[in-house]
Amino acid sequence: MSITNKRRAKLIHEILVEVVNDIIKNDQIDYINITNVELSNDLSFSTVYYTILNDEPEILSLLEKLLEKNKVEIRKKLAEQIRSMKKIPMLIFKYDNSVTYGKKIEQLLNQI
Repeated sequence: MSITNKRRAKLIHEILVEVVNDIIKNDQIDYINITNVELSNDLSFSTVYYTILNDEPEILSLLEKLLEKNKVEIRKKLAEQIRSMKKIPMLIFKYDNSVTYGKKIEQLLNQI
């Protein structure tokens, strides 16, 4: 990824942290942490990685559905806040399981 795209990804990341948590309101989901944003070279797609504290399968499934349902609105809000980009990428949300994986490794290490 070029330096310019890294800057754009960082800007998108900063805005999405706020926008996603403003739009996705649910009693079972406290806070959605956007961990990383990766942009395609042509800026047509942006992969947004996220985690949540309560990573139970049913909560993750609910969040996945909410993100998919609100994807257009999230992208619209992103476009409103980023005037410098000619093209706002399509958003692809993916759960970042590195935190869950890290917890499992920590549990295994504690058993030793």
